Amino acid sequence: MTERARVSTGIGGLDEILRGGLFRERAYMVTGGAGTGKTIVGLHFLTAGVDAGENALFVAFEEDPEDVRRDAAQLGLDTDGIDFLDLSPSAERFTTEQSYDIFEPDVVEGGDVAARIVDAVEAHEPDRVFVDPLTHLRFLTPDEYQFRQEVSGFVQYLTDQSATVLFSGQTTRDGERDSLEYLCDGSIHLDHATKGRTIEVTKLRGSDTLSGMHTMRISDGGTEVFTRLSPDAHGRRERSGSLSSGVDELDSLLHGGIERSTVTVISGSSGVGKTTTAARFATAAAAGGDRALFYLFEETRDTFFRRSESIGLPVADLESSDDLAVEEVEPLTISPDEFAHRVRREVETGDASFVVIDGISGYRLSIRGEEDDLVRELHTLGRYLKRKGVTVVFIDDIGSVTGTFEPTSTHISYLADNILFLRYLEVVGELHKAVGVLKKRASDFERTLREFEITDEGVRVGEPLTGLRGILTGTPEWGEDHPFGRDTDAGEGPDGRSDQSE
Repeated sequence: MTERARVSTGIGGLDEILRGGLFRERAYMVTGGAGTGKTIVGLHFLTAGVDAGENALFVAFEEDPEDVRRDAAQLGLDTDGIDFLDLSPSAERFTTEQSYDIFEPDVVEGGDVAARIVDAVEAHEPDRVFVDPLTHLRFLTPDEYQFRQEVSGFVQYLTDQSATVLFSGQTTRDGERDSLEYLCDGSIHLDHATKGRTIEVTKLRGSDTLSGMHTMRISDGGTEVFTRLSPDAHGRRERSGSLSSGVDELDSLLHGGIERSTVTVISGSSGVGKTTTAARFATAAAAGGDRALFYLFEETRDTFFRRSESIGLPVADLESSDDLAVEEVEPLTISPDEFAHRVRREVETGDASFVVIDGISGYRLSIRGEEDDLVRELHTLGRYLKRKGVTVVFIDDIGSVTGTFEPTSTHISYLADNILFLRYLEVVGELHKAVGVLKKRASDFERTLREFEITDEGVRVGEPLTGLRGILTGTPEWGEDHPFGRDTDAGEGPDGRSDQSE
């Protein structure tokens, strides 16, 4: 059996949620509170029809068509090809006759409203009709039963004329929304949520949909919908082999580097060198033929470039050749869905295969939710990237400088195939750094810790710190086989002075 033809809503992300658009010659509803964007969605629907060579009719019960045209122009939507039927209230009649009627007397009669709609449909023969808002018919009928009868007949008439219908409805009364949803073939709900504007398809007869609430943005360029990431819906791409950091000693810790298509968490306290280490992997990957992306949630591009160039990392050259892309992200202005959309575009059309998220703390701000929301979003993003053959690095900031060892922040460690941690140490009154590997799923790894340092020449990883014990506490002690760890006859400490009380 051949599937019925579909029509685009004019919003790419919404068509994706609908698995291809709306079915032709059926009726659909868009609901939401005031200011959620219902009219704008309707305008996208009509202008998409005009662009496809179809006739489009806007039935305006509430807003003056001139105001609609003006608002549409500000969003970059051309309404010249749309026919308007104006059934909106008359302000002039209200002021001149001191009337408190919402509509003119001939409009209050439901039959006269129907007659004007029939005349418009016969005159314009629309392929698409948007009624804004259909719930205004409620004021023209004496009770709920007759309202449902009128709406049912009205919608049936329009679809019988080969029109695809979209109508808007306020959500001030649950029963009213339920009545309309029962009568239509599909329902789209708009709302305001913590993460911004949201859109959800709650019903679509004859087809599956991409479930859940998705993020929507309305800007000068119109409406964009950013669908929730569904890792298993985008196919799989296999990549094998290991990626080197370009630092032999660091690769030795990892037994050759990190495997492709894995998630690595680089964790540590502020300033310990997490971003620099990730940049070392990213530049090595980019220089080796993998297009790398570096998303900065907590640092500016200028700072990142200046610091990287000062230690010999060629980020500017790699970016100019498009082997590396560095993007500064303001987490309070972007939702997880929108960020995932950006990453998907780079992976699926830009052939990116190495992604760094710097860092989890900044990304947490874009979630604007509970800790479980953060873990769920990171899990989804990481799983999607792995399935697409992308190597991922998450940078995780640990609050403590020394003291009890924390490999990652709360509930993050299970996401990682590899955990590389950096640690501050206090040794003989001086602050040092160490690097180690806590986890590596795809291969074995070196279980020693090595001294870590960032110099003018880049990342330097020293020999294994075999002479120290208690390194993970942040205040290690020398072992007895080390000169600093032995008791001398004079009871000297590491600095050669007696630590005995006089």
